Amino acid sequence: MNDWIDTLLACRRQSEPAVLITVASTRGSVPREPGTRMVVSRAQQHGSIGGGHLELQAVGIGRDLLAAGNLGELRRFPLGASLGQCCGGLVNLMFEAVPPSPTQTSWLDQLARCRATGEACVLVSRAGRPAASGSLVVTGGGCIGSLGEPQEDTAAAALAMQMLAGPVGTQLVSLAKGGPLFLFDPIRPVAANVILFGAGHVGQALVRILGGLPYRVTWIDERAEWFPADVAQNISILISDAPVEEVAHAPPDACYLVMTHSHGLDRALSEAILRRADFRYFGLIGSLTKRRVFEHRLLARGLDPVVLARMTCPIGIPGIESKEPAAIAVAVAAQLLRELSRELSVAAARPDTGVPAGMSLASREA
Repeated sequence: MNDWIDTLLACRRQSEPAVLITVASTRGSVPREPGTRMVVSRAQQHGSIGGGHLELQAVGIGRDLLAAGNLGELRRFPLGASLGQCCGGLVNLMFEAVPPSPTQTSWLDQLARCRATGEACVLVSRAGRPAASGSLVVTGGGCIGSLGEPQEDTAAAALAMQMLAGPVGTQLVSLAKGGPLFLFDPIRPVAANVILFGAGHVGQALVRILGGLPYRVTWIDERAEWFPADVAQNISILISDAPVEEVAHAPPDACYLVMTHSHGLDRALSEAILRRADFRYFGLIGSLTKRRVFEHRLLARGLDPVVLARMTCPIGIPGIESKEPAAIAVAVAAQLLRELSRELSVAAARPDTGVPAGMSLASREA
């Protein structure tokens, strides 16, 4: 999720300096992947880089940097006995002091604009320097900011453009042999659009989980009184008297979760989703008997059997027998995570690193 952007903007509005801590690179077994971020202010901590003594030590370092002024560091942490963590891997953490000045953090406004419009970008920062200086935001349409030298800006922009074209993740890169390291952090739109029909007990339990995942969730029901007063920032509530019509307005490649209070509505929604046939995932709550009844009726209405076979029902990973709403929600969220993670694993397995000749990749060797 990109909640760290909102957190830094909130700190700036409150004139509160902060330190942005990023997992810049890793090797071996580690608690979190490169690109994971945490924001530390004088009194609070937002996000997590994996917990344990590593995180405790990182928070302390961040607050020391705040006390010392606008500083930045790149530090190496072996996850062995010295940190009391048994992962055994290696983590490089990048610490960047972020002052509460809009003129010094224009890159943050650009990230917020890219997120609002759904435009992918790459944030390039010089390792070991505060985030108030030496930052460049690269989009498909150009660059905002500067790393300090025109030659560095040109080389960084070229690499960032290549990264935007593929599934390349966060990397530490030296733009010239023996030169300083730069953190290239691709910030892409949400991993998936999730359309959730049903504000009942399972839907409410599921939303509490999805609120902490990198998805944009549209939560739809006719019954306004069933929605909670507060939801996570990535959850949009839509009160609709015609839920089936909302299927036509959903973005392509969306993930659909259908769990309403009515079998008739479930069936109508299923038909609308299956007729679109451009879904990334479609899960329908219910038993195997419900699936067979729906299949019989939908086939009689001319649905393509190949598309119908893509419907997941019963929903949720197998092996969880409890019918408690929270248990069902966990099973559904786990299945959705698994399906989307498979797609990311396929993309990440591609051998191309996106680093042109003459530039050295440091992200895997930490």
